[in-house]
This record gives sequence, structure tokens and C-alpha cells, in this order.
Amino acid sequence: MPNIKSAIKRVEKAQRRTKRNKAIKSTVKTAIKKFQASLEQGDTSTAAVNLRNAIKTIDKAVTKGVLHRNTAARKKSILQRKFNQAV
Repeated sequence: MPNIKSAIKRVEKAQRRTKRNKAIKSTVKTAIKKFQASLEQGDTSTAAVNLRNAIKTIDKAVTKGVLHRNTAARKKSILQRKFNQAV
């Protein structure tokens, strides 16, 4: 553990950011899994709704700085391609 006051604060801030980033990444992964599950069941209307939700959560993660914009673009592209092949 650091002894300097500013270093202690940096450690605490890093821990808070890590928790926040982990929560955001978890919601992104959950949204993607929900989309893939609805796609496997063959329900295209639910899959379309889940696709929009997944894209929205990915975009929110980008605005919060958790995901890089190119990573988000790649994830969205993969999801859209899967949806288009299913429909």
C-alpha cells in the first residue's frame, strides 16, 4: 500500500473505476448473450429487439470509455451479420 496521500487516492479511484468498468462490460456481455439466445430460438422479432438493445449498450460503453470505438464497431458488425444471416 502506498504511504503518500495522493497515491492512496489514486489507488481508491482505480478501484472504483475498475468496478464501474466491470459492471458496464458485464451488461454488454449480457445483452449480447440475450441476442444470441433469441437468435438460436429462431424468434426474429425478439432477436431484432435484443439486437437494438445490444447495440445501444455497446454504444453506451463507448461513450463511457470502457470500450474502444473500433472494438464496438466490430462487435456491432458481427451481431448485425449474424442477424442478417438468420433473417
